[in-house]
Amino acid sequence: MVTSITRSGAGEALPVLGTEVRFLCPAADTNHRFSIMEVRLPRDKGPPPHDHPWDEAYYVIEGEVRFRIGADVQVFRAGDFVYAPGGTVHAFSGVSEHPARVLVVDAPAAAEQFFREVARQAITLPRDGAKLLQLGLQHQLRFAP
Repeated sequence: MVTSITRSGAGEALPVLGTEVRFLCPAADTNHRFSIMEVRLPRDKGPPPHDHPWDEAYYVIEGEVRFRIGADVQVFRAGDFVYAPGGTVHAFSGVSEHPARVLVVDAPAAAEQFFREVARQAITLPRDGAKLLQLGLQHQLRFAP
């Protein structure tokens, strides 16, 4: 049995599209059943609308975050929870003055390698939009037009 322990401030952290993604419980620790990440979202930063076959759940720890789930757009605050079933077009971005912090659970764990590749290739939007689309498709993640 693998135990996953990540102390405060520890864990692999990656720059992804102007945010920071820190792996608290990596996919390898759960046999890819799920993973847990902490995402720091500065104002107006976050992923564009996209969908993928895995489920994602979000718990806002700090700040305010604008979520789009399907056609519904709402602002969520610390203590709020959001669930996006696989196949649902969704997006989110920070709206508070200080970066928001969000726990993200993906099940099954599928997003980690995509984030690593985006961070490694220093993707900056809109300049690297075509590369982002290509990486997304390689990892079953489709960006909405």
